[in-house]
Amino acid sequence: MAWQTGRRMATRLADERGDVPGWVLITLMTAGLVIVIWAIAGPALTSVFEQAIDRVTGF
Repeated sequence: MAWQTGRRMATRLADERGDVPGWVLITLMTAGLVIVIWAIAGPALTSVFEQAIDRVTGF
């Protein structure tokens, strides 16, 4: 009886492992997208931020 419970638990743990290579790929692709978007939009966002700060401190 105890071995059945242990076997069932081992099966559940194996099933819960998931698709590790898939998650790694998703994480790397997300990081890549963030870097690309940041590289493209970074200068524009910096400009907007600096203009906003200049307006606030210009009062």
